[in-house]
Amino acid sequence: MKWRKLKNLFCPDHNYDWMVSHAANPFAWPLKNGVFRIYFTCRNKNNQSHIGFADIDFEKNYRVINISKKPVLAPGVPGLFDDSGVAAGWMLPVKNKLHLYYLGWNLKVTVPWMNTIGLATWNQRKNKFEKYSRVPIMDRSEEDPFSISYPSVLFEKGIYRMWYGSNLSWGKDQSEMMHVIKYAESKDGIHWNRTGKVAIPLSHKNEYALSKPCVIKEDSRYKMWYSFRGNGKIKTNRIGYAESKDGIKWKRKDGHAGIDVSSSGWDSEMICYPYVFKYKGNHYMVYNGNGFGKTGFGLSILEK
Repeated sequence: MKWRKLKNLFCPDHNYDWMVSHAANPFAWPLKNGVFRIYFTCRNKNNQSHIGFADIDFEKNYRVINISKKPVLAPGVPGLFDDSGVAAGWMLPVKNKLHLYYLGWNLKVTVPWMNTIGLATWNQRKNKFEKYSRVPIMDRSEEDPFSISYPSVLFEKGIYRMWYGSNLSWGKDQSEMMHVIKYAESKDGIHWNRTGKVAIPLSHKNEYALSKPCVIKEDSRYKMWYSFRGNGKIKTNRIGYAESKDGIKWKRKDGHAGIDVSSSGWDSEMICYPYVFKYKGNHYMVYNGNGFGKTGFGLSILEK
């Protein structure tokens, strides 16, 4: 597997007061005529995160043709689970409704933050996403007592299957948080059954965080791309890869991810937060580079 980098697609630069910097956690949604809407997480001057989008025309040299003028989702009012920010997670149709799974951020005192998973649904009449409730659909629990993060969701044989991040512990700083990828199931895409079983554990030396899985199924195999942080002398994020026959037991094959940092430029220090999708028989990946999305997101194509 080898990915060929195409271009740095988009990077906010004080476009709006809610879109001052960053374009993190990108994922693609097809519109019409070769145009994909790339949802991402941006920040205002106070570092509060919002969800926006950029429309990319794949038939015109991957050109940006439209940028959201208003946030798709904004932080909640003080005291709610998402009052410190909202972050793009995953999107798919669920029983004739379009579900947008997102992260709610709460800044804390004894630990840096707490994340939980919220849900927004598309209101066709109002032409916008609306939050499903003021509380998360996946909160802390006995299985996930510290913090949970970005989901990837597939629908198979009447069951919604989710792979998501979960902290096993907190430490003195972020490097001791032990963030892994777990698995859950649901019959309605809203209420989730969690076992606490780890799907992808930490394995590299000094590794302390796996995040933002992207799972697809093809050739009777489940394939997952994700970010991992810490590997020997490498302290920044890289993109990893794993395979599974059933979606529950996984084998890490990070050496087969086929993409690494560039020698210079916007993704020369780190690469992270991959999202893989297909268009006209090709696999594409949108991903972040330096600064966890501070330099925007780029596009690569899988060589055949």
